[in-house]
Amino acid sequence: MKQKNTRSFDQKIIRVTLLAILDILSVALATFLTLWFRFDLKSIPEGYVPTFTEYIIYDAAIVTIVFAAFGLYSSVWKYASITELISIALAVGVSDLLLFTYKHMLLLPSPRSFWLIFPIVLMILTCSIRFSYRILRELINTIGYGRRNNTIMVIGAGDATRLLIDEMSRNEVYEDTRIACIIDDDVRKIGTRIRKIPVVGTRKDIEEMADKYLVTEIIIAIPSARKDNLARIVAECQKVGCEIKIIPAAYLDIDNGEDIARQIRPLQYEDFLGRDQIVVNNQEIVDNLTGKTILVTGGGGSIGSELCRQIAKAKPKLLIIFDIYENNAYDIQQELYRNYPDLNLETIIGSVRDYARLEKVFQEFKPEQVYHAAAHKHVPLMEVSPNEAIKNNCLGTLNTVKLADKYGVKKFVLVSTDKAVRPTNIMGASKRICEMIIQTYDKHSKTDFVAVRFGNVLGSNGSVIPLFLKQIEAGGPVTVTHKNITRYFMTIPEAVSLILQASVYAAGGEIFVLDMGKPVKIYDLAQKIIRYKGLEPGKDIQIKITGLRPGEKLYEEMLMEEEGLKETPNKLIHIGQPLEIKESFLNDLNELINTAENNVNNIKQLTAKIVKTYKPEKETL
Repeated sequence: MKQKNTRSFDQKIIRVTLLAILDILSVALATFLTLWFRFDLKSIPEGYVPTFTEYIIYDAAIVTIVFAAFGLYSSVWKYASITELISIALAVGVSDLLLFTYKHMLLLPSPRSFWLIFPIVLMILTCSIRFSYRILRELINTIGYGRRNNTIMVIGAGDATRLLIDEMSRNEVYEDTRIACIIDDDVRKIGTRIRKIPVVGTRKDIEEMADKYLVTEIIIAIPSARKDNLARIVAECQKVGCEIKIIPAAYLDIDNGEDIARQIRPLQYEDFLGRDQIVVNNQEIVDNLTGKTILVTGGGGSIGSELCRQIAKAKPKLLIIFDIYENNAYDIQQELYRNYPDLNLETIIGSVRDYARLEKVFQEFKPEQVYHAAAHKHVPLMEVSPNEAIKNNCLGTLNTVKLADKYGVKKFVLVSTDKAVRPTNIMGASKRICEMIIQTYDKHSKTDFVAVRFGNVLGSNGSVIPLFLKQIEAGGPVTVTHKNITRYFMTIPEAVSLILQASVYAAGGEIFVLDMGKPVKIYDLAQKIIRYKGLEPGKDIQIKITGLRPGEKLYEEMLMEEEGLKETPNKLIHIGQPLEIKESFLNDLNELINTAENNVNNIKQLTAKIVKTYKPEKETL
């Protein structure tokens, strides 16, 4: 990172120095050309020569200082437009006035017409220097227009498209690419042009126009599009059978000199599936994390690693990654080292089941906030290994909660799941017990213990979409357990934003729940993923109904009725109020954990005695 910044700084110094030298030469050339023109291309009277030859260095110094004051050395000239042209005109005018003033005060002889011709010549020379890059690029683009290998259709006739066309026209990286046409659903724009590129139709015309213009690539340039609208656009684009790319929501940072074309990336399923991204108060989150010592258990997992990424951005005093899986921990450690070289980071291998190992971490580092993401979460696997769900989820959470209380952690956030609501599987029941642990400890601890509950996470390890993608790669079939099964979905960054926002709102004992909109039918999701890969469901890839798995629901709920709802400052985040938990809960829990350690056959029945809403099916080791 530092190397990159140093290299950019060095390149800027070279560019500014070169421009300044060219400007100095331009002042000298403009001076003598003006005198030459003034005297009809004949000999310049000797009386005027000293005025300009002896003072040319001062003239050049004044001009470069004025140019610098008007920002002519800080603009990115490959983006030069009418704004920069106005700046040049003003800078040249002010320079001319200053040169005339100081020479008049020194009583230096000069033709009066010189001060009218000189700024015109200097303006021409200055513009030639600064606009030469753009002029050359436009000339090359015009000559080579018909010889491009990559022909692009852009969806959206807004500012993003205008900026994209400008960037591609002046960047040699795209010399083999041309934008042929634009699609927009605003019928009033059809027939108009953006930078000479025609707007040819609405989304209904995508397939026809792609064929007409021999399109090889489609770029969706509507950063503000809602996901439901984007999904419909994607569905039309997928009929074309060419590569689809997108300019994501945070597509351009002009102040940092970001090129919009660099932000283009291949379309991902997260772009058009699930719900619209939840908006959180980023400043509140940053303020809550900056300068703090923070522990993330399960820091190498899907949620844990994204927690580490977002926490690292906030510049904590120390970030501690705790994970039993060394490969995952190593991957996120190396990523954070690359992207945040100044981050104070500790990566520790250990299990949350190991109380002594975990206590050493609390003793040595004294974390102020703990994000507990370590857990077994795979429903089918836990159904056949239920004792492991209790050992890892319940014992692991109990150990971490005890140590957070003992060592004075300020905030403890448990990563929970919608499967904890009226659970039909041991994984969900174990996570419900985890919620009960934090609510119980919150009653007598100075630590604020809270839980965050959300639905399925798009793209996380073991989630349905990676499974679908692997099945498609293998030629199918894509397996769905029931045609009517539904699930809530959210992206990994969204889930983590909720977790971090919850830590801001935490007062103790709450279960934070995201309003996740409407649930998604898994069958419909399978069809979208197949089309996303450019294939046709039922024709290229079959969808096979396999029947519900043990412990699997047709639908999932986010909040138990008895919990109720309370609003937070973020209208999409709600709080479930703490439930009354039996005084014998901790004794019952210890007995359950001890029994699980013995790998008994009836652990589901014993779990159901603690989680009354859990109705287990068959028992397995």
